[in-house]
Amino acid sequence: METVETAGPAPAAVIVAIDGPSGTGKSSTSKAVAAQLGLSYLDTGAQYRAITWWMVHNGIELSDPTAIAAVAGKPEIISGTDPLAPTITVDGTDVAGPIRTTEVTSKVSAVSAVPEVRARITELQRTIAASAEKGIVVEGRDIGTTVLPDADLKIFLTASPEARAARRSGELKGADVAATREALIKRDTADSSRKTSPLAKAGDAVEVDTTELTLQQVIECVVTLVEEKRAAK
Repeated sequence: METVETAGPAPAAVIVAIDGPSGTGKSSTSKAVAAQLGLSYLDTGAQYRAITWWMVHNGIELSDPTAIAAVAGKPEIISGTDPLAPTITVDGTDVAGPIRTTEVTSKVSAVSAVPEVRARITELQRTIAASAEKGIVVEGRDIGTTVLPDADLKIFLTASPEARAARRSGELKGADVAATREALIKRDTADSSRKTSPLAKAGDAVEVDTTELTLQQVIECVVTLVEEKRAAK
C-alpha cells in the first residue's frame, strides 16, 4: 500500500514592518525577504511618490498644503504586491519609472507631510496589508509607528550618512556623493520633524545597523527574525 505524504501546516501569516531612512537597503532587503519567504511586498514610499507625481502632472500648487489636501482623494493608486515584480499605477498609468525622477523626489516630502495625504495613503496601506493572505513585508518610514502598529515584527534599518550616500549615488549612476549625502540629511530632517507620522523607530522595533553589512547579510538577518516570529505564532 502506498503511503501518502502530507505537507506540514502552512507557515503562519506574518505582517512585517520595515522602516528607516533612504539608503539603508530597505527596498532591496524587503523585496528579497518577501520573495524568499513567499510573502507579499509593499513599497509605501512608491505610493507617496505616485501621489506626488499626480500632483505635479496635474499642476497642483505644491507650496499650498490646502490645495494638496483638496485633491488628495482624487487619484486612483494601485500597488501590485509581487516582490519579484512590484507595480504601481495611477489612474491606470504605469508610473514605476516617472515616480523616480529628481522632480518627484524633490517634492515628495512636501506632499507627504500634508495630513490628508497621509490619511488617504495610510488607509490604502492598511487595506493592502489586511488582504495579504500569506502575510506581507511593508516598507516605509512610519509603518511600525503609525500604519501598522500591531505588526507581528517591526524592524528599523539604519546606516551612517556616508554609507547611505555611497549606496544611493551608486543607484543614481554618477551622482555626486557629497551632494547626495546633503540631500539625504535634508530629507531625514524633513521626514523626522513633520507633525504627522514622522520618521521614527517604534519602541518595540528591532534595530539593524547596515553600515558594515553586505546586502546579503542584512537579508539573512531579517529572514531569521521573520522565521523566528513565524515559528512563535
